[in-house]
Amino acid sequence: MAKGVRDFKRRIRSVNSTRQITKAMKMVSAAKLRKAQEKAESSRPYTGKLQEILARLVAMSSGAKHPLLEAHDPIKRVTYVVITGDRGLCGGFNTNIIRKANQTIMEDERPVEAGIVAVGRRGRDFYRKRGYNLQGDFINLGDNLDYSQAQEIGQFIAQLYEEGAADEVYLVFAHFVNAMRQIPTVQKILPVETPEDIKAEAEEYARFSPDYIYEPDAEQILVSLLPRYLMSQVYHAMQESKASEQGARMTAMGSATDNASELIDILTLEMNKARQAGITNEILEISSGAEALKKGGR
Repeated sequence: MAKGVRDFKRRIRSVNSTRQITKAMKMVSAAKLRKAQEKAESSRPYTGKLQEILARLVAMSSGAKHPLLEAHDPIKRVTYVVITGDRGLCGGFNTNIIRKANQTIMEDERPVEAGIVAVGRRGRDFYRKRGYNLQGDFINLGDNLDYSQAQEIGQFIAQLYEEGAADEVYLVFAHFVNAMRQIPTVQKILPVETPEDIKAEAEEYARFSPDYIYEPDAEQILVSLLPRYLMSQVYHAMQESKASEQGARMTAMGSATDNASELIDILTLEMNKARQAGITNEILEISSGAEALKKGGR
């Protein structure tokens, strides 16, 4: 009996230590999630307005030329910027993003070569081990993302496109909805395109506002705005992905804590059953011994 109870106590202590760790990680992720969520949500209006301004400038300056606006023909190389986390313990967050990227690559029926720019250690390790064409990687970006990091990634992507190493570029990231839900998203960023509804609105705006004055002219503003637009798209995707990662980690650690508590209850019940069974056996042995002595005395 003593050995069985000691084993149960040892297992309960081990599970309880794990529960304390997962509970602490849940609290840390919850604190980080609030900051990441605020940044992700605050960047959405800026990104949307920048896209709207870009569409109006494209409609106003049809003769503008920039490498990021020029579509490549034919399309031979497609680059996917896959944004994952540097660490695990966040449920299926990293797996879902990688699965979405792989699914998109497989569904592309064009005879193109797929390249990967990995943002995050988990994505980098996955594609490196499986022999994918890893065109670049950016890891150890931390929890407090800086715009300069997005600038570095954006400049690298733009260089790939301008040099012909990529004919199209897509972002693959997790769009943050809430702590329980993150949507893997694929977004085309190069060549720079504007949604049809915004483009139509911008053309209508340009038609009825011919005397609108730009200083300098619309084409120069467009050319100077394009790199900033690209970097803002990358930065926004990174913020969305970071908020999604913290939300997924908080949810996963919450589930792990609940499972640990449930396992402790089960082990405690089994330990009490083992203890009770041991006590019952000892009583039976004592009773049997007493009965044997009584019979021997006769």
